[in-house]
Amino acid sequence: MVTSCPASPSSPAARIRRRDSDPNLRAPVKKSRRLRLRRKQPLQSLTSLPLPGDSGVCDLFECPSSGSDGADSPAAARSRSPQPGPAQLDLQTFRDYGQSCYAFHRARESLFHPRESLAQQPQVTAESRCKLLSWLIPVHRRFGLCFESLCLAVNTLDRFLATTPVAADCFQLLGVTALLVACKQVEVHPPRVKQLLALCCGAFSRQQLCNLECIVLHKLQFDLGAPTVCFFLEHYTHARVEAGQAAVAEALEAQALAQGVAELSLADYAFTSYAPSLLALGCLALADRLLRLPRPLDRLLGGHAQAALEDCLDKLQLLVALNEASLAHVLPLQIGEKCSLAPRST
Repeated sequence: MVTSCPASPSSPAARIRRRDSDPNLRAPVKKSRRLRLRRKQPLQSLTSLPLPGDSGVCDLFECPSSGSDGADSPAAARSRSPQPGPAQLDLQTFRDYGQSCYAFHRARESLFHPRESLAQQPQVTAESRCKLLSWLIPVHRRFGLCFESLCLAVNTLDRFLATTPVAADCFQLLGVTALLVACKQVEVHPPRVKQLLALCCGAFSRQQLCNLECIVLHKLQFDLGAPTVCFFLEHYTHARVEAGQAAVAEALEAQALAQGVAELSLADYAFTSYAPSLLALGCLALADRLLRLPRPLDRLLGGHAQAALEDCLDKLQLLVALNEASLAHVLPLQIGEKCSLAPRST
């Protein structure tokens, strides 16, 4: 019977057994690595439009004391997000869903309409509200936000004022908080908290803004989808074109002018008594009058009483007469020239 000879200490088999028995001589085992996901860079727009420098808020955004760097500036935020293009009409979608959406918003309009939001406010007045919104409207435009965001922000502000007393030194923080809440619903790239705090020049902290945001959402019971002037302006514009009452170009010019008039009315506390659908109809009727359109808007389109519409229209006409320079500044030049609102040279 032949048996195998014992391996010598210097044989390869002995060296292998000695290596396996000694943990210090074992070869390191490579651990399995989990797949790592790289952070994707945000999409960059192909072109970044230069920002106008005559809006009066450039120094505020670029204030060194605000503590914001170039990456978090509104100019950088606008360059990251696509710029809004010219207004277009989607008549096919309007034919399919327009009347249903309009009926739904009209039925809920009264639930989101605070007519006397300052009645229970001991420190916030109509003048301070006008001052805040006159500051917030250029801020919204500077960020390149849509008109719907501004309308929702004003609605959120007024509804919160109707429920909770606000101290005067916190009113500006409430304004930027309402804008943040509105932008989260509408905008693809809402402003950052750091950017909004920079607008207040360091007067408030991030924690204060987040706490106030929670309070606002709690007081409004997270019910934020309010019907706005912006929605009704778009609906009436589609409706008049679909009915053959105006050409597409004329309707879009009237909508742009009506939006400028509505923007002025948002800062005036006297117009909070009008429902958004009535205010939108009055703004379009005034725009038709200023543009001298041959076929003005059908005032029965919204189903409002003629007396209420005439009262709103008279106040809007007075508002425009007192703020011609401000309105001409936000309108396209060709529309301002058509309605004799071209800005005066200084």
